[in-house]
Amino acid sequence: MKIYTNKIKESWIIDRVIKEWNQQNSDLITKKIKESDIVWIIANWVWRKVPKKYLQNKKVVVSVYHIDFDSFDEKEEKNFYELDQYVHTYHVISLKTKEQLQKLTNKKIISIPFWINQKNYFYKDDKKELREKLGFSTSDFLVGSFQRDTEGHDLKSPKLIKGPDIFLNIVSEMNKKNENLKVVLSGTRRQYLINELNKINVEYKYFEMADLELLNNLYNILDLYLVTSRLEGGPQAILESAITKTPIISTDVGVASEVLHHDSIFEPEFYQNAKPNTEYAFQKSDEYIIPEGMKKFRAMFKEIYEN
Repeated sequence: MKIYTNKIKESWIIDRVIKEWNQQNSDLITKKIKESDIVWIIANWVWRKVPKKYLQNKKVVVSVYHIDFDSFDEKEEKNFYELDQYVHTYHVISLKTKEQLQKLTNKKIISIPFWINQKNYFYKDDKKELREKLGFSTSDFLVGSFQRDTEGHDLKSPKLIKGPDIFLNIVSEMNKKNENLKVVLSGTRRQYLINELNKINVEYKYFEMADLELLNNLYNILDLYLVTSRLEGGPQAILESAITKTPIISTDVGVASEVLHHDSIFEPEFYQNAKPNTEYAFQKSDEYIIPEGMKKFRAMFKEIYEN
């Protein structure tokens, strides 16, 4: 069995997933699509770069991360069904996306969250030292958000599916009760949130291009990680928080209900009722570390290949 994965270079999590997959599964991968048994379209938005002759005579697996039905217009629908005709099996990274996808297709759908690399993300004891190194004090109450929140077309408008407006409302309320609150930001396209935090005088520190070492350190200094999205595939921040024992609460999106305790999941207007359960999430993260997380993918491809 040989698997060809379509390529993408966006400096995004998918690039890292492909790299780790290739490193851990050299016995399965091929760089030559004509030699493959399975074509894994891990980046479905560039599926047209794969020659149709291979889509027609290979078993095609397509990963889908989420479906925004609010923007699922005629063009999106046409693109979806053009690809759907070639699909043998869909892969999704959360049960919520599986429910969405079942409304559009009768093809087989397998839900397996992406793995988490425990060599990149892990718990650290030296919280005080890390905070001092990164410019924070032990008295600061640090709330983290490491994602995009701004639309790319103008670098001003909020990316509403990520819920930056919800994040802003929550930290604004928290700031009234805790004068030591500071927001820790990382990731590209944070312009919307930075502008709005400045308006309401909430302190923040922005680490734009954090490498994996820095990102792990940032998780380890937080008092709370907030996921406020309206729609998600993962996000990976849930597993990254879980494995680093970072207190986290989240809206009910993506893998939240599969990884977090139900007490840690909130409706935006009742966020104050949510309680992080770091030990529960940490124990759940064991299911997704390497190699356990990848075994599920190998089993999926084996089943597809044999049937």
